[in-house]
Amino acid sequence: MRVQRRSVIAVAVLGTVFFLSQALMPAAIGRAIDAGVAGGDTGALLGWAGALFALGVVQMASSVTRHRMAVFNWLSACYRTIQLVTRQTTRLGATLPKRLTAGEVVSVGISDCARIGDVLDILGRGTGSVVAIVVVAALLLVTSWPLGLVVLIGVPVILALAAPLLRPYERREDAHRELVSELNSTATDLVAGLRVLRGVGGEGLFAGRYRSRSQDVRRAGVRVAWAESRISGAEVLLPGLLVALVTWLGARFAADGRITIGQLVAFYGYAVFLVEPLRTLGEMAQKFTKGRVAAGRVCRLLDVEPEITHTGTRRVDGPAELVDAASGLVVRPGRVTAVAASDPRDAAAVADRLGRYTEGDVTYGGVPLAEVADVRSRVLVAVNEDRLFSGPLHETLAPPSGDRNVPPDVRDRNDVLDGDRNAALDGHRDAVLDGDRNVRVDGLAAAVEAAAAEDVVDATGLDGHVAEAGREFSGGQRQRLRLVRALAADPEVLVLVEPTSAVDAHTEAAIAERLGRVRAGRTTVIATTSPLVLDRADHVAFVEHGAVVAEGTHRELLDAEPRYAAVVTRGAS
Repeated sequence: MRVQRRSVIAVAVLGTVFFLSQALMPAAIGRAIDAGVAGGDTGALLGWAGALFALGVVQMASSVTRHRMAVFNWLSACYRTIQLVTRQTTRLGATLPKRLTAGEVVSVGISDCARIGDVLDILGRGTGSVVAIVVVAALLLVTSWPLGLVVLIGVPVILALAAPLLRPYERREDAHRELVSELNSTATDLVAGLRVLRGVGGEGLFAGRYRSRSQDVRRAGVRVAWAESRISGAEVLLPGLLVALVTWLGARFAADGRITIGQLVAFYGYAVFLVEPLRTLGEMAQKFTKGRVAAGRVCRLLDVEPEITHTGTRRVDGPAELVDAASGLVVRPGRVTAVAASDPRDAAAVADRLGRYTEGDVTYGGVPLAEVADVRSRVLVAVNEDRLFSGPLHETLAPPSGDRNVPPDVRDRNDVLDGDRNAALDGHRDAVLDGDRNVRVDGLAAAVEAAAAEDVVDATGLDGHVAEAGREFSGGQRQRLRLVRALAADPEVLVLVEPTSAVDAHTEAAIAERLGRVRAGRTTVIATTSPLVLDRADHVAFVEHGAVVAEGTHRELLDAEPRYAAVVTRGAS
């Protein structure tokens, strides 16, 4: 409302003009009857008829303009809310799924933003309703103070009687909203894991769970509808009783000669007119209740803070040693270091600390990682939960140069974006000198070859469209494409978590052989228990209970460390 205050004020003014033009119509009709019909004055009749026509024109013009402005306010509020939520979800990054479910975020975009828009939409009519009720009460007081008092007292009484109905409605609406979020989360999980569920025969089990939760949502929706129907009934019944009372009193006063026939008609018109502003006030109460619940959900999302907030400013020149004090892991620059853990969670925790997705005592070139500038562009962590984006395949694998998430040295060598993009697969490679090391860095074609993904790229084409989350690809194909994307980014330090877990042994052997070659001169950390990958690593660190307990080459550890051999053998099976 603060950002849109000009349009909010404009729609409130237009709503007031809209209702006032209706509120004055009974007065014009009453004067036309008294002065023109009962008084036999044709000029007065025509004059008041013209006034009634003018009020109709004003009502029409203000109605059209108010509606257009109300829709503008509704849309602006919705899209501003969506923009805020989108920026916040982007800002939170990996923190978001830890704090909120996917269903809750989806519900914000589906329903909450619309309910916040409804609040701004109803403000114009609500403001006009309040002003119109005050004006009608003033007119009644001037003409007949008993009838004016009936309206002035009756309106607050109606609102007081309807207020107790709002609290249970708000509670049920809140509970229904929670269930909808849970159901959206279940649906999201089902869609994401449908291929796996079908493979293990669990599709029916989870479909039954979704069916059960959807029935819970239906029952909660019925309870909300029951509470809403009571409010809607009160919106008709209570104003109707007030109208009946005003009409009855007006008829009594006319019979006693205390008011004229024209005034009786006007009073009846006022009574009938009051139904609409009173009903609008009830509608405004409902929409404010829903908007309050929706705003609470949105604010809950906006209040979440990223786990990592501090951005370092210290520069570290060239490749440097990466040390994780918690595990004792030392990653020397320019080598492929493998981390084999007896518990995969330990390896994932090490990867998170190395990429600064969680806080930890990690140094890069002797500088605390929290103080190193451009950590996100210098250290890239690739996990199997990473998603492929919809759009052309070449943009999914090598984002355009304007993408802020791509390291600066990669932005200048998007060879696949110029001319014939498929030429990248025909041997066109863009060489870049990497600092003083003069190491040739291949482009996207080299990344595709290293990830053994030539068949996937050939079948799809670099200009081919990738569906949401790459659902047209198998699990192994998606894993290889994610590896291509990570290799094409060519960061100083690349941390891969189980990059070959979904591919066959032949493909895994090819990746293991090519990975070190494409990352020559760069620092690479691979969390894996695959013997094929471990055998190709320059150095292997064995982690148990979160700490490095043995180091060496793969073959040295096989001979000297039985625990390592047991883990690797189990991993191979």
